[in-house]
Amino acid sequence: MRRTVKITVALAAASLIATSCAQGDEGPEATQASEDICETAEGDGPQIGLAYDVGGRGDQSFNDSAYEGLKQAVEELDATCTEAEAGPGENDATREERLRTLADEGFDPIIGVGFIYSVAAQNVAKEPDYRDVNFAVVDGFAEAPNVANLVFAAQEGSFLVGAAAALKTEVGHVGFVGGVDGPLIQSFEAGFVAGVEEVDPSIQIDIKYLTQNQDEAVKGFENPPGGRAAANGMYESGADIVYHAAGKSGLGVFQAVESAGDGHWAIGVDSDQYKTVGQSQKPYILTSMLKRVDVGVQEYIKAVVEGDAPSGFVTYDLSSDGVGYSTTGGFVDDIAEQLDEYKQQIIDGGIKVPDTP
Repeated sequence: MRRTVKITVALAAASLIATSCAQGDEGPEATQASEDICETAEGDGPQIGLAYDVGGRGDQSFNDSAYEGLKQAVEELDATCTEAEAGPGENDATREERLRTLADEGFDPIIGVGFIYSVAAQNVAKEPDYRDVNFAVVDGFAEAPNVANLVFAAQEGSFLVGAAAALKTEVGHVGFVGGVDGPLIQSFEAGFVAGVEEVDPSIQIDIKYLTQNQDEAVKGFENPPGGRAAANGMYESGADIVYHAAGKSGLGVFQAVESAGDGHWAIGVDSDQYKTVGQSQKPYILTSMLKRVDVGVQEYIKAVVEGDAPSGFVTYDLSSDGVGYSTTGGFVDDIAEQLDEYKQQIIDGGIKVPDTP
């Protein structure tokens, strides 16, 4: 039986950049993934298809977090898997063909990483040949009986790192770098701004998006030079802390903070980015907003295997530890008690975090 839930505990075959486990002809970024779990998995469990957002594996953020969930599911369920990667200049028809190719090759469930798969998943899932295939879209908005949208209360986690920025800034000036200026990333901005202002409404907040065009996802999320330029501008104008929600473009933010030097911080997103940056950048990663895409992917796959695949919206929030903040590096240890108090107020309903600017 399908269900809609809120979690309250913790181009055709040529487009398949990474193909099934028995094959091994991948592009450079997909190779990193398939040489790991999908290259070696040979179990008798489910065949899982994972279609990445732009940037693919190696973004040290959103896509990599989805891969971690895939890896955990494969190991737990004795599954096999394949990976596919989005390319530049794609449209919904391209993504539809990718999902059909995965389904035709026997993969079920199939997970699209990123809202860009919403329309494609909805269209393919409704076709007669694929109504028995289970689809999920991370951050999705698809409507079909056999599609689940794995969504995250990013505004709640962003509130906490906004509060952290406000508590740690020495100059009363912080910044936010977003990828694509649209509803999804605006929720990160809204939460961050609310967290800063909850602590001190007088703090100056700079906001910069890498693109205003929803169709320019690559420019927004796979553009480290753009991320670096945006963050450089903020540090040069006086900000000492910059939070990014820009996928792989955030790697440029980390380059900028390293160049800015002592007295400056960056805040990561999605995964604990202190653990993924180089040693020279670790001293500048104040914290990261954790968006547990890995948990969503793993739990969805497990639900499908157990015959209880969800449909509709499955929400991960602070109450389920679906979002949060990282403490690796120890740079927020002195304010952790205050941040946890804010967290509890949000969970209890005392603070209502906006999801739009």
